[in-house]
Amino acid sequence: MERSEAADSREKKDGLDPFERFVEVSTKAISRAPFFAVVVAVVVIWAASFPLWKSTTKWELAIHTFGGVLSLLLLVLLENAGRRNSEAQQEKLNVIAEALAALMDSRAADDPDLREAADNLREAVGLEERH
Repeated sequence: MERSEAADSREKKDGLDPFERFVEVSTKAISRAPFFAVVVAVVVIWAASFPLWKSTTKWELAIHTFGGVLSLLLLVLLENAGRRNSEAQQEKLNVIAEALAALMDSRAADDPDLREAADNLREAVGLEERH
C-alpha cells in the first residue's frame, strides 16, 4: 500500500515542515474565542473611527481591504489544514481496511466468498488516488 505525502511527513522526526507548523499554530489560534474577540474589536474600532475619516469612501475601503486580505489568508490556511486532516483520515481508513483484509485472508481458507471480499477490499484501498 502506498503512503501519502501526509503520512511521509508525519514519519519525519520533526513531523512538520515550517509552513505546516505555521498552519498548525495559526489554525489553533484562529479557532479560539480570543481571535474572534480581536476581530470584533477591530470592527468596533473601525466603526468608531467614522468621524476621523474625511471621506466615507476611504473609510469603507479600509475595512473592505482589510477584510478581503484577511479572508484570503484564512482561506488558504484553513484549506491547507483541511487537506492535511482529510489525508490523515484517509490513511487511517486505508490501514484499517488493510488490517481487515489480512484478517479476512487468515479466515478464508475454506470460504471463497470471504477470499473474494478480501480481494475487493484490497482493491478499494487507495481508490481515491486512482480517480
